[in-house]
Amino acid sequence: MMYNVHAHRVLIVGGGLAGLSAALFLQHQGVRTVLVERRHTTSPQPKARRINIRTMEMFQQIGIFDAVLDAARDLADYQFMAAGPSLAEATRLPHALPGGLPDWDAITPATACLCAQDLLEPVLRRIAEDRGCDIRFSVELTEFEEDADGIEATLRRADGSTELLRADYLIAADGAGSPVRRRLGIERSGRGTLGQAVNVYFRADLSELVRGREFNLCQIENSSVPGGFASIDGARRWIFMARDGLDRTAAEWADALRIAIGVPDIEVEVLSVMPWEPGMFVADSYRAGRVFLAGDAAHVMTPYAAAGANTGIGDAHNLAWKLAMVLRGTGGPGLLDSYHRERHALGWYVADQSSIRTGNLRTMNQQSTDGTPLADPIAFILGQRYEQGAVIGDGSSHTMSRLDLAGQPGTRVPHYRLADGRSTLDLIGTDFVLLTGPDGVVWKDAAEQVRPTLEHFRMDEKWCVTAGVENTGAILIRPDQIIAWRTPELPADPARVLAESVGRILDLR
Repeated sequence: MMYNVHAHRVLIVGGGLAGLSAALFLQHQGVRTVLVERRHTTSPQPKARRINIRTMEMFQQIGIFDAVLDAARDLADYQFMAAGPSLAEATRLPHALPGGLPDWDAITPATACLCAQDLLEPVLRRIAEDRGCDIRFSVELTEFEEDADGIEATLRRADGSTELLRADYLIAADGAGSPVRRRLGIERSGRGTLGQAVNVYFRADLSELVRGREFNLCQIENSSVPGGFASIDGARRWIFMARDGLDRTAAEWADALRIAIGVPDIEVEVLSVMPWEPGMFVADSYRAGRVFLAGDAAHVMTPYAAAGANTGIGDAHNLAWKLAMVLRGTGGPGLLDSYHRERHALGWYVADQSSIRTGNLRTMNQQSTDGTPLADPIAFILGQRYEQGAVIGDGSSHTMSRLDLAGQPGTRVPHYRLADGRSTLDLIGTDFVLLTGPDGVVWKDAAEQVRPTLEHFRMDEKWCVTAGVENTGAILIRPDQIIAWRTPELPADPARVLAESVGRILDLR
């Protein structure tokens, strides 16, 4: 057995979207990590495809937006929904949202995309390796113990050899069945199993059949093979999702798919048939000592809101800067407790909202399965709020019935276009940022006194309206682009107030 005395700061277990994103976010923060994944390569299954706007904003922050968008180029035109008795007869559904389509340029500098997981994971892995991350596939975590100074992990390679590795912290991004979560004895709660389903991954040349009617999802409305098609590359790779015919063999599915496609003699190659259980399972705790759960290890949800992978990537984005500050000594140990307080509440809400969506493309944004109000689709992605954690509330109101980003602490900083073409989101790097009104000159000295690395930017009067402050007011933004604190106007002693606020947020005692 080898013993690695050169301790890594963070050990990441799991090489899926959440784990690879964690490695990239921590690398952006200058934190040394090692990622282990027991599989020999990234996922061969398409799985998650919708990379939402908020996730793309996170990717833009660390400079990988263009690479992800390039990986998604095959489905760039496949944003519509369709429905009909067969794919051949399906027509596009109106591209509409409750309240109408927003002015996207006014709310975000990014754009969502469709990128199958089996295409995105290799891109994230390559970038992580190119940036110097220690990524080890065919390596399994078999044991770990926590002591006063960190984590001691036993790693086993494919050839059977083992290694002891020391790390300060461990991120378990090891999937829905998370061995790490089970080892820790962390229970899960939620609505539980919500039925049975099957995903049939197949190859068929449908490029001409869908030309001019390109779609993201296509709902098949017939009594013999009800279900839905999902585009993987828009040409030859597809998934058919169904709740019926769970016992069909691959050969039987090939015949059923021809009926659903509406072309009886088309060549179909079934690549895999994967039964699965839609459900809601959220870990009761996202933290146990020096171990943190992220991604499916922390929350399992139905795919109807396309939120599972995005929420897991958001976990990593939230946790990375907190670990970095604690490791650098610029954040107190209590800062890490805010990970559970923030992400558990959000994970529960997102998983619950996913559970009550019907999956019916015609009504998915209008009706829930049990009458629970649905969040506005745009607010669901961009407008979520941390009510507690590393934020200081100011009593301001907030709603999920519409996008409500008005500078409230706990929300993503409003996108505001600067004179040089950048967004306010582009101002946020690896530390806190203070944005103030045009008359907030005194805030510059206050920021330098409190935290030398704290950047200060003076904004114009129009920005003050979007942020809910006067011309002398200020908002403090965390490295994850979340507003941590706001004062509408200049206090009598800005340096003292800022110091107290920063100390409270970062648990500096």
